Amino acid sequence: MKLYTDPTAPNPMRLHYFMAYKNIELDTEIVSLREGNNFTEEFRSKNPLRTLPLLELNDKTVLTDTIAICVYLEHLFPSRPLFGETDLEFAQVIGWCHRNYSYGVEAVGEVFRNQGDFFKDRALPLKVPVAQNPDLIDRGNLRIDEFYNELNSHLTNRSHIVGDKLTQADIDTLVTCHIANWVNKPIPETHIGIRNWFGIVKNELPALK
Repeated sequence: MKLYTDPTAPNPMRLHYFMAYKNIELDTEIVSLREGNNFTEEFRSKNPLRTLPLLELNDKTVLTDTIAICVYLEHLFPSRPLFGETDLEFAQVIGWCHRNYSYGVEAVGEVFRNQGDFFKDRALPLKVPVAQNPDLIDRGNLRIDEFYNELNSHLTNRSHIVGDKLTQADIDTLVTCHIANWVNKPIPETHIGIRNWFGIVKNELPALK
């Protein structure tokens, strides 16, 4: 297997925390998003959407969705499980990962990608140009606020998002809280549930290289 990634980006960051916690090491090639290396013909032949991470299996099958890569590696490397220990917990973790992406990551992306020159004509990660829409910035900020409110309500008197142990739901949500700082939306001081949870989970995760 070979992993193509850029650990500075949100979706690869989710995977790298997963791998670091489970002590998984893979043959890895860094594809710099900042330098546009995901737009080369070689990489586009592997993933026309040009997104990262990408896991290429030995038979040349590729996985291009972070959650799919994590679930696949979880089956190959079952020690230190990050998708729960029961069928119900697995379903709950997947549900929270989906909720985090839909209501958290996409909200941050709405703010982040609709301003500045770097994402000009790339307001969405599609194969066709998508013009920026500054009107969506206010909506994105509103969505982030609501994401924080709902998350804080869930985490009041909880140490983890699912059960009482670290799962991928915690990792994904921690990354979302981290990248919200990129658009000047840190965890509100009043949201004690999130702030306490963030400290617990951050201490449970190894530092990324």
